[in-house]
Amino acid sequence: MRKIRIGTRASRLALWQAEFVAAELKKFFPTLEIELVKVKTTGDKILDAPLAKIGGKGLFTKELELQMAAGAVDLAVHSLKDVPTELPTGFKIAAITERAQPFDAFVSDKFPTFDALPKNSVVGTSSLRRAAQILSLRPDLQIKNLRGNVETRLKKLDAENFDAIILAAAGLERLGLSNRIKEILTEIIPAAGQGALAIETRADDAEIFSLVQVLNDEETCTAVEIEREFLREVGGSCQIPVGVFAQIVDDKIFVRAVIASTDGKKIVKASEISTLENIHGLGKKLAARLLNNGGREILEGI
Repeated sequence: MRKIRIGTRASRLALWQAEFVAAELKKFFPTLEIELVKVKTTGDKILDAPLAKIGGKGLFTKELELQMAAGAVDLAVHSLKDVPTELPTGFKIAAITERAQPFDAFVSDKFPTFDALPKNSVVGTSSLRRAAQILSLRPDLQIKNLRGNVETRLKKLDAENFDAIILAAAGLERLGLSNRIKEILTEIIPAAGQGALAIETRADDAEIFSLVQVLNDEETCTAVEIEREFLREVGGSCQIPVGVFAQIVDDKIFVRAVIASTDGKKIVKASEISTLENIHGLGKKLAARLLNNGGREILEGI
């Protein structure tokens, strides 16, 4: 191939992600010409409401898929955590890049750590998953909805009297904003796929699929497939507070997950350890444990 077109959202972080994929492809195919095509998604247009109220994950992928279906772009680059577990017919995830920092970051101009927040502090996030886990740890805090790209959220921290905001650490690091991170919140279980990039293609485009396979990271794929299997089993989306994280250490995989009520008052957690030879159905197994231990009642209540 001589030229490909990569569809991307227009935010600075999305462009960084698309440019990263383009640069990695050029390492393997130096003569390849790559064009970035900016697409505005519904999730980028509606910024005054929580994601849970306007439709969830597909808000950031649908328009890119329409562009692929029309032949205007050959592939799309997404944050994997924004990709629904079930893709529309005609599309598939062709590659997943090596995962960056998977956890959330505590960002504040006033306080050095999450624990240092005074009672009744205002914390900004648009994520039900983050909000529920924060409130389960600190029911004395106030959660305020915070939407927009990374730079917009940082400006709102400074301008709208938030005491702190919670963002994905990987996004801050990718934009050269690591200095804004006061603490990595390893206690808060991340979203499925957080920190990894997904390259989506048309299901019938064998040429593009073959091209991007050079960027596929097997270890990351193994971990995030377990996470997405868990999410699929519990019916996870932006509309319910669910987190799951799988990590490979040597020849074992460690998985932990959470289902919580939106106010953080009800929360169930579970974890599994398995050898890599026995991971088939691990996400489903963990989901069943959580659902049977109170998670189902929490989700029914939501």
